[in-house]
Amino acid sequence: MAFCAGKNSWPELVGINGEEASKVIEKENENIVDAIVVLEGTSVPENFRCDRVWIWVNQCAIVTQIPKIG
Repeated sequence: MAFCAGKNSWPELVGINGEEASKVIEKENENIVDAIVVLEGTSVPENFRCDRVWIWVNQCAIVTQIPKIG
């Protein structure tokens, strides 16, 4: 795994609304990151990027996994 500067995981966001989590992540990371809300089971690119955070949510838009850089 590559080293990315700034905060790289947000375990405290599991259980909250995905859009709210996105705002927190984009505010807290000192680098420019895109926090992308994705419904569980959706296919996403598997390449690692320091400027991207996948936020996995359930049908109710609640974060189900720890969001992290990648």
